[in-house]
Amino acid sequence: MDFSGCRLLKENISKVIIGKKESIELLLVALLSEGHVLIEDVPGVGKTLLAKSLAKSIDGRFKRVQFTPDLLPADITGFNIYNQQTGSFEFQPGPVDTHILLADEINRTVPRTQSSLLESMEEYQVTVDGTTQSLPRPFFVMATQNPIELEGTFPLPEAQLDRFLLKIHLGYPTPEEEIQIMDRFQEDDPLNELEPVLQPDQITAMQETRKQVRVSSPIKTYISQIVGATRKNEQLQYGASPRGSLGLMRAAQSLAALNGRDYVLPDDIKQLILPVLAHRLILKDHEKLKGAVTSEILNQIVQHIPVPIHE
Repeated sequence: MDFSGCRLLKENISKVIIGKKESIELLLVALLSEGHVLIEDVPGVGKTLLAKSLAKSIDGRFKRVQFTPDLLPADITGFNIYNQQTGSFEFQPGPVDTHILLADEINRTVPRTQSSLLESMEEYQVTVDGTTQSLPRPFFVMATQNPIELEGTFPLPEAQLDRFLLKIHLGYPTPEEEIQIMDRFQEDDPLNELEPVLQPDQITAMQETRKQVRVSSPIKTYISQIVGATRKNEQLQYGASPRGSLGLMRAAQSLAALNGRDYVLPDDIKQLILPVLAHRLILKDHEKLKGAVTSEILNQIVQHIPVPIHE
């Protein structure tokens, strides 16, 4: 089981993105798991640069959509246009016809347009006027939302939040990293010199191979206990769905593969619990008013569940 290509990918992206090794690793976990990523962070921390670096590293197509209140579903999925010469309608693909899609500030558009991504993210296809079109593989969505500007935003509905495998935060660089960023970008943009290290078909092959990473019965029980505890927690209106259990298992398989193992460890689960599950949980209204945080609730849950012994 060879995942050395992912290590090359990680090293290649790090030529452009300073620090953020954990965020890059989580991004690759989502890519290997055939999932998608939601990034909530302030402007200017490198979200677009990260998406472009990934696309260039796998020699894939990259599209960016700036979500605005007047954006229509057809602006994302594509539309049929009448060709007067042929006397027939022709499909004009939208931005989803790509390998890496950056959905920038996804919470700035109306729910109807947000939901137009659901079919693409879940089934790797779009349906326009009753005709279904397949999307390229791999197809990977990186969506961003800005947490500091709430005016004119439309919070993502729970159904769409649940479609994102991971929610990650890049955060500000350390003072040392910030100096490295200035040094690296002083004369030229390192993205211009970045060369591909993999091809899209190699990514899809690794996605298939990832499924062979072994998940033992005790590990599955551990996942089930954690997810089940979220459904019984008195601070939560709703816990994680079975999609959360599957997402945690698949992400753990990918993390194990990135670390050169063909089996999942409890530590893989513990490392991924927050990015995989925290955004799927819905607090009760009075808990929101009290300032409760889903990540703290998950940490408390994990502390009370016995860690399985590796077989």
